[in-house]
Amino acid sequence: MKYLDLNTWERKQHFDFFMSFHDPHFAVTIPFDVTNAYHFSKEQELSFFGVYLHACMKAINEVESFKYRINSDNEVVVHDVIHASPTLVRPDNTFGFSYIDFDVELTPFLDNLEAEKERVWNSKNLFPEGDRGDDCIYCSALPWFDFTGHKEPYMARFKESVPKLAFGRMRKEDHSLVINVAVNVNHALMDGYHVGQFAEKFQDHLNETL
Repeated sequence: MKYLDLNTWERKQHFDFFMSFHDPHFAVTIPFDVTNAYHFSKEQELSFFGVYLHACMKAINEVESFKYRINSDNEVVVHDVIHASPTLVRPDNTFGFSYIDFDVELTPFLDNLEAEKERVWNSKNLFPEGDRGDDCIYCSALPWFDFTGHKEPYMARFKESVPKLAFGRMRKEDHSLVINVAVNVNHALMDGYHVGQFAEKFQDHLNETL
């Protein structure tokens, strides 16, 4: 972990401007082709959610602005690694928040996911155990419906800076399988350009799973 030098940051004026907003977040919904990832997961008998989440987390960790977080002193922290914090649904249709350690290799990441899934299923706690920081992204899978727009809940504080993602229901488009993904981020820390970098890398990683 390190701190960003705001005085030499090329986005300092943007940071100062959006930090004055009550709600500096912006959101976009992007379609991703998950055809290769889906067929790979079925052929290997792996969790489809785990496979595309891993591709997502690889992309997140390759775009530095997605590692930025605003602390209580209005400093920008740059984390070394970003982990996943998805909501995991229980058999009774409630959910629990989770914290899944990222690994660049798929198998260890899926093992971490399965361990968290078991913990959530065997607990009624909303939050994971231990003191988890903001070195993560928050995400939810919404396989019950497709969407073209999405709004995340935010606490009544403008410094909230953890990116939030939501994955919609898979649908067929011609010969492809597509999932819409909502990406909600703090405009003080990044712009559309950086979300575009993430989107390109995410799609590349989805295509890699042959």
